[in-house]
Amino acid sequence: MRSPKYLKDIQKIVSGQVLVEQEILRCYSIDASSYQVFPRVVVIPKNEKDVSNIVRFGRKANLSVTVRGAGTGLVGSALNNGIILDLREFNSIRVGKNTATVGVGTSKGELDKKLNEEGKFFPPNPSVGSYCSVGGMLGNNSSGSRSLKYGSVIDNVKEITLINGEGKKITLPKNKTIGKKIFTISKCIELENYPQTSKNSSGYRLDAVKSFKDSHKALVGSEGTLGIILSAKIKIMNIPKRRILYVIGYSSLDKAARNCRDILSSNPSAIEFVDKSTLMQFPLRFSKSTKCVLLVEYDSENKNERFMLTKMFTGNIIKTTSDEDEMKKWWRYRDSSLYYSLKSIDRRERLPHIIEDAAVPVEKLEKLFTLIHKINTKFHTKSIAYGHAGNGNIHVRLIANREKTGHLKDIATLYFDEIIKMDGTITGEHGDGLARSEFVSKLYGQKNYALFKQLKNLLDPYGVLNPGKIINSGNKMLKNLEKMSNV
Repeated sequence: MRSPKYLKDIQKIVSGQVLVEQEILRCYSIDASSYQVFPRVVVIPKNEKDVSNIVRFGRKANLSVTVRGAGTGLVGSALNNGIILDLREFNSIRVGKNTATVGVGTSKGELDKKLNEEGKFFPPNPSVGSYCSVGGMLGNNSSGSRSLKYGSVIDNVKEITLINGEGKKITLPKNKTIGKKIFTISKCIELENYPQTSKNSSGYRLDAVKSFKDSHKALVGSEGTLGIILSAKIKIMNIPKRRILYVIGYSSLDKAARNCRDILSSNPSAIEFVDKSTLMQFPLRFSKSTKCVLLVEYDSENKNERFMLTKMFTGNIIKTTSDEDEMKKWWRYRDSSLYYSLKSIDRRERLPHIIEDAAVPVEKLEKLFTLIHKINTKFHTKSIAYGHAGNGNIHVRLIANREKTGHLKDIATLYFDEIIKMDGTITGEHGDGLARSEFVSKLYGQKNYALFKQLKNLLDPYGVLNPGKIINSGNKMLKNLEKMSNV
């Protein structure tokens, strides 16, 4: 692929950049995960014709085509050994009254700035929001802290334009022929084998396809395996006029979990969880008895809420504020939890991101904390936890000798088996990628997994788009951890 002849063949069919230099390929061989896979070539297309031509070329040359956003993914979703498509040039924003049409190369930071000028916002808010791309958010079905009230990306998208695995441009749900075929597949799913959680980024979300008008939702969370998404029409909302934040401390994780269920009934926009290990890294001081905190936010206009809520909260109210700058400070700490959690761990003890994104029904949150303790006891690990408690979605960072990876598969198998028994999902918002795709069939059962293959065959009949993700062929979880000695 690095030969001049091969390079010229690709340059003839695209107007964008074609890159094969070793240092460039090295940059695209990694993302924010612990994985490393070297591509053969990187293409930065200028237009949809370039994308279509590359997909057709990949099929003929027997090369995979994998789309990449900003490289903030934690599970290696955008890594592959064929052609990498960087869609940074697809960065347009067109704002309407209640929707915006956005190119996938647009960063969430750019989008937020543009919408803010119009007094609007796009609800999903990943903690790396300023840096991640809209395409990556679509690919992972991203969520964030306020998905509790406003839903994930899948709940906030009205239309998607893509290039399928045959190089054809499709807009869903406008294309009724394809939309109806997707709906026909969705009608056959065993819904009881789907996670009973309020957010889910594993597998294909055929459960969200209630008619052909929802057919575009099957693309959300598909990690570039069904089509190269070019743009999306998204829902936008008016920025709330009033917000209030409560920071509540608890003497145990179980007490926070139980109180979380009660708080949910009061319609908060966010309930976020941070454990003591992470809190200790914040530039703040907390009581020694504080084992964790919940950040509870409201953006409603209920003037009587303070009296009601202070009775509902069973923990110690550390902070109550409606000051915009003060709230931004607290949310900055929460959104930096990954940074703070890693700051407290020696680089040689940072295990790869494998089990870090499971979610369970919120009434089983205590069981999830018990499971984490069980993992630590059985495998002699330590852990740091934070996340979206209101969705039962807890991010877990395991601490152990990074050179000893023999137990990783055993840890993941035990953890995911127990998560599935709780009607949970192996990933709430980060996707399956290289880390978890081999567990998708276990989560959904053979019938649903067979339907996933039907959907893949419908949109990517030649298997050219990001193979090995979601529809898995072999053990990718351990195989691609080439960065182990370098991180």
